Amino acid sequence: MPLIRFDMLEGRSETEITKILDVTHRVMVEAFQVPERDRYQIVSQHKPYEMIVQDTGLGFSRSENVLLISITSRHRTADQKQTFYKNLTKELEQHCGITANDVMVSFTINGDEDWSFGYGEAQFLTGKLT
Repeated sequence: MPLIRFDMLEGRSETEITKILDVTHRVMVEAFQVPERDRYQIVSQHKPYEMIVQDTGLGFSRSENVLLISITSRHRTADQKQTFYKNLTKELEQHCGITANDVMVSFTINGDEDWSFGYGEAQFLTGKLT
């Protein structure tokens, strides 16, 4: 946890998608100091008419490389999120050729009682996870 969902346009190769996931995971581990095996990622690919991601009036454009990254997580500080945003766009551009204007990130915050990793238990509440 965090649970990270990636929405993207169809057409990327398995290698390209794997690289996006790996880069995002590495940045998430560094920014949030979570364990390496704390990895939950889901990719959804869309036809161009199924995904509209504009600029909220900021004056920039998006390309076919656009990524919408939705993160469900326990509380993270503003500094942690800012570090994540900055490092993610830097690393995605460097390793995947995706420019910063094509990366949109949204967080949904929830609490310890909102996670069960299996066995019908809320492991953050039982103390099995901290």
